[in-house]
This record gives sequence, C-alpha cells and structure tokens, in this order.
Amino acid sequence: MSTIPLTRRGAEKLKAELHRLKTVERHAVIQAIAEARAQGDLSENAEYDAAKDKQGFIEGRIKELEGKLAAAKVIDPSELDAGGRVVFGATVDLEEDATGQQVTYQIVGDDEADLKHGLISISSPIARALIGKHAGDTAEVQAPGGVRHWEIIDVRYV
Repeated sequence: MSTIPLTRRGAEKLKAELHRLKTVERHAVIQAIAEARAQGDLSENAEYDAAKDKQGFIEGRIKELEGKLAAAKVIDPSELDAGGRVVFGATVDLEEDATGQQVTYQIVGDDEADLKHGLISISSPIARALIGKHAGDTAEVQAPGGVRHWEIIDVRYV
C-alpha cells in the first residue's frame, strides 16, 4: 500500500470523522435496526432495509478511513524547508498572465481539497504543474478552457 500525504489539519479532520462514525453514527444505526426489528415482519419493512443500508455505508466508510489513516504520511507545512520550491503543503500565491487574476492555494491531499477555501489536491492539474517550481517561475496548466499560464508570486510554508 502506498502512502497517502495529508497535512496535520487533514489528518485531524479524518480522525474526527472516524471518531464520530464509531461513537455516534454506528450506535444510532444499531438502535434504528433494533427498533425496526421490533415492528415484526422484516420482509416488507422499509425502515429495516434503510437502516441496514446505512449500516453498510457507515461500516464501509469506517474501513476506508482506517485504511487511509494507517497509510497516511502526515506533513506539517510549517516544518518544511524546501528552499522556496513548491512542494506538498506549500501555500502558493499565483497571478494569471492573461488576466492578472491573483489567487492563493495550498497544496493538500486528495481528501482535504476544498477549492472554496483555497485548498487544491496534489493530484490536480494545477498542483502538478506547480510542484518543483520557485517564485518567479511560470507554470503552464492545461485547463478545460485551454492552456493557462500562472506566475508564481510567492511560496510559503505555513
């Protein structure tokens, strides 16, 4: 199994979800199954079927999260010393050459990506184009609307 890069914040988020699933959701679905069984005939009991489906989803998600956390390599961006290069966990200020649009992104793991909060996945096209570059370099990104050129203004490890 390969390692899965996560920031400390991303690992804590997955741990919190796992804890909630094990301590709250799992017990709630067990209670729902017990209540549905108490109603009698299970062959035509929609509540029972729904609760069993939800139980399957919860157990599958617990296994998925446990696997990801077991394979995780937690990286604290503030402890990085990459010499100004764009690496996993780096926060990068960019300016698009054509429009002058400025954006700030942090490169994070697939499970913690959230574009609304400026968190882009390490496997996204823009992150792949930025990795290894320095401030002042230009990254060429193949986007759905065509090729876009982004100048790297600054690289921070926060």
